[in-house]
Amino acid sequence: MVTDVSPVAVRRLWPGGTFVHAAHTYWAGVFPLVSRELSNWSARAQEIPDRTLRAHALQALAKRGNMEGAAAFAAFVPRVQRAAVVRAIVAFQSTYNHLDTISEQSGSIQPREGRRLHEALLASLARLPVRAGQDAPPKMGATESAVDNDFHRLQGDYEHFMPVGDDDGYLAALVEACREALCELPSYAVVAPAARRAAERVVCFQAFNMSERQAIEQWGRRQTPPGSDLRWWETAASGGSSLGVHVMIAAAAEPGIDQGYVAALERAYFPWIGALHSLLDHLIDIEEDAAAGQCNLIDQYASPQEAAGRMALLAERGLASARELESESAHRHELIVAAMASFYLSSPEAWHGKAVPISRAVLDALGPLARPPLAIFKTRRAAERVYYACRAHGHNDRIAPGLALATGHR
Repeated sequence: MVTDVSPVAVRRLWPGGTFVHAAHTYWAGVFPLVSRELSNWSARAQEIPDRTLRAHALQALAKRGNMEGAAAFAAFVPRVQRAAVVRAIVAFQSTYNHLDTISEQSGSIQPREGRRLHEALLASLARLPVRAGQDAPPKMGATESAVDNDFHRLQGDYEHFMPVGDDDGYLAALVEACREALCELPSYAVVAPAARRAAERVVCFQAFNMSERQAIEQWGRRQTPPGSDLRWWETAASGGSSLGVHVMIAAAAEPGIDQGYVAALERAYFPWIGALHSLLDHLIDIEEDAAAGQCNLIDQYASPQEAAGRMALLAERGLASARELESESAHRHELIVAAMASFYLSSPEAWHGKAVPISRAVLDALGPLARPPLAIFKTRRAAERVYYACRAHGHNDRIAPGLALATGHR
């Protein structure tokens, strides 16, 4: 018997099917590419002559979670462009992680120097010059061309502010790898201005010392969209999110996209989705930052209850902004929001102390969309605990190949 299916019922049914398809694509077609890229960069980092810079590079690469998560965008791009998208995203996020690690562990870097160092992120998005025999890429506007033509200045600046030591060209190689991958994407000229705006916000955010509240507060207030009712630290957090760059890299893989769609993506990820992303990252670091005496944006809320209400609102607005995109794209970006949040909520740190009411509120706001990815991430973390327990006790012979593969280790 055929019965009518209400729009509400359809909406409840589609996420499961979309998730299953996306999960299969990710684990079968994206995750192996990410693992290969990270393995290659790890081997490259091992060759860095300076011991301190080598340790920074390897520590940054150990933060697999945000690189694997960012690469999830590649599950929704044409297969022929998937490898290039993964290369660009992994290189960009590895650069971000590396610079962040250097900044955190080098007390000699001042705000101005920090900004110059992080300009490597802008250089990563500058297109390579056309080589002999290549077709000229689509023409870019004056602003974008100026950034591309100024690549050598950017390169000179960020290399000048690197801490003393020989990295054997490691940072420059990351930048160049991202640029080369972007050259393969058919619509990069269309998304480049939005990608650079997102990167510029990251550079500005990273230049601030979190202990200098007045400076970052002023910047956050200036960046807050009128009428959004966002707190200054919520906007600032969104500015520090790399998702605004990653979503543009993925969009560049689609031939023929238009500026209207790019603008809608930018409005969704800045400020709503980006704010949720960064604040969840701060959420799981609350106890660690408190122990280290470091500032944490979650502490700007008057209480955990206020933080819970505000971050639940960010989750709701993030999903709502995703739903405002084109139909098929909306489904994908809703799932990305839910998966991104679920990654953080699957962390044990999200369920300790004052993080508990916040995590619970965000999870409730995400609703059924979060259940499948949350289950997968919890299983993955459990597998990692087993893997590392075996390694710690010298039981390498008990590590099944499937367990090593699932955790990204070879």
